[in-house]
Amino acid sequence: MNFAPRRLLPCLLGCCLLLPLAAQAQWQWIDKSGKPVFSDTAPPPDIPEKNILRRGNLPPPRPNPGVVNLGADDKAPGAAPAVAAPAPEAKPRVDKELDEKVKKAEEEEKAKKAAEEQRVAKARAENCSRARQAKATYDSGIRVARLNAQGEREIVDDNIRAQETKRLQAVIDSDCK
Repeated sequence: MNFAPRRLLPCLLGCCLLLPLAAQAQWQWIDKSGKPVFSDTAPPPDIPEKNILRRGNLPPPRPNPGVVNLGADDKAPGAAPAVAAPAPEAKPRVDKELDEKVKKAEEEEKAKKAAEEQRVAKARAENCSRARQAKATYDSGIRVARLNAQGEREIVDDNIRAQETKRLQAVIDSDCK
């Protein structure tokens, strides 16, 4: 019985035909110049909500309940064109999930900002400590050696010592507050 190749070929052909569907763009919007954009990533935040035509893996936004939208299939022959019914005057709905997401995003942004400030403060304190230590070494008057561009050891002369002391004092003035 040689039935495996008979079933395998249609399965492979079906998989090959379904492959382009996986690569299909998931987001569609109209950019500022009026051109449609297709992408697998969300549109930039400066694109208004009304210009987003299709969302990735999300259902399209619900239409306004006050608007009657009849497609070409729904019209009866000889029927008058569809007219939008006036929207009832009601208080605007507040989307609690959206508010929670906005608050959460703001809190995360504050936490990131605080962490960044803490990281910068720690780096400044470390720079301050190193600069003070190096300045104390230069101020002590002992011989200081450093490596030049060729990797050779050379003793620091008075000119270089004065320049380095001045640079270290600038670092201390800026980071040790």
